[in-house]
Amino acid sequence: MDQAARGKRALAEGSYQQAIENYTAALKESPTSPDYLIQRSTAHQRAKNYASALADANNAVLNAQKRAKQRYGDAEFVFGVVKRMDEKHKMVPTWIQKTKMAMGKLDDSDQKNKCNVKETPEKEEASEVKESVGNAASSTNGANAAPAVQTKPTPSAPQQTPADKIRHEWYQNTESVYFTLLAKGVPKDKAQIDIQERSLSISFPLATGSSFDLTLEPLYGAVNPEKCIIRVLATKIEVILSKATVGQKWNAIESSEPVTASTADSTTAGAANTGEDAVKQAVLSNTHQPAAGPAYPTSSKSGPKNWDKVVSDVRKADSNGKADDDDDMEGGDEANAFFKKLFKGASPETQRAMMKSYTESNGTALSTNWDEVSKAKVETLPPDGMEAKPWS
Repeated sequence: MDQAARGKRALAEGSYQQAIENYTAALKESPTSPDYLIQRSTAHQRAKNYASALADANNAVLNAQKRAKQRYGDAEFVFGVVKRMDEKHKMVPTWIQKTKMAMGKLDDSDQKNKCNVKETPEKEEASEVKESVGNAASSTNGANAAPAVQTKPTPSAPQQTPADKIRHEWYQNTESVYFTLLAKGVPKDKAQIDIQERSLSISFPLATGSSFDLTLEPLYGAVNPEKCIIRVLATKIEVILSKATVGQKWNAIESSEPVTASTADSTTAGAANTGEDAVKQAVLSNTHQPAAGPAYPTSSKSGPKNWDKVVSDVRKADSNGKADDDDDMEGGDEANAFFKKLFKGASPETQRAMMKSYTESNGTALSTNWDEVSKAKVETLPPDGMEAKPWS
């Protein structure tokens, strides 16, 4: 594999420094190659070497202009093929007109006006290929033949999740909403994730040639796009949405009501007032809960379970113990401490959802959305590569 091919693979894998080194080596052999300069410029740009990226881009343009042969006849033919295949293409008529104007300034006998390309290329004879293979084989039969270089196999990317299998989950705390799109094999360099004040859109190409598009608009509440965090991982996409109003409880990830001028104004006001008043207002609105809840559907053999009573018992047990065990974390599990703190600070409705989802799923799912969890039993979802078996 030559240096350019190695650079292309490194760029696709996100190894930008390695790609820069490979394309630098390739440019030593072809110092005026616009393609190598453009690829190295791309690697510099993704590695945040903006000055080097601009220099390579400028050199690529200059070298491309020097190589230009002004093949107007070939251009006219190719544009005609494009127009026949896509009559609605907006730019093709413009370029055809420009090409004809340039050809009109030259003599008919000028080589630039002749067409040397065909829509269907002719089949090449294999004699030259066989000859080159034979020469390579004879050269390796000599006494001084170099030993074959063994390269380590590169780890393959995870197989992409089919579009109909992609799903998403979310949970929240007082400051943020954590959104996860469970999709494997998303190309990091081609994924487009856009966050606006009341919308989230995710788009990336699929292995089938089509694209996956997800748009959540309007979001249940406003967010601060500049404070949001995006992570494209091998097995999922994580988006942390920063709430514009700290303490506001989201009943769903997406609102069922359209954004109007009045709601937009109130959202802007709420985003500006993220201090004590906003927190008090959000907390007071979240604490309005029914006095007692019914027993919710379940497939348990022992019958329906009253999750309101479960939460009440947990609260009583906490009140009989330490008043505040947030500081008692030394030597413990940080993740467990986080979820314990999240549970303790959540509303009774959220606690019911967490208890029911975690218990019924055998510890494989944790949801804070009671509207969804209360409808049916939460199924066990074992991690990839594992199988759920009954306890014996």
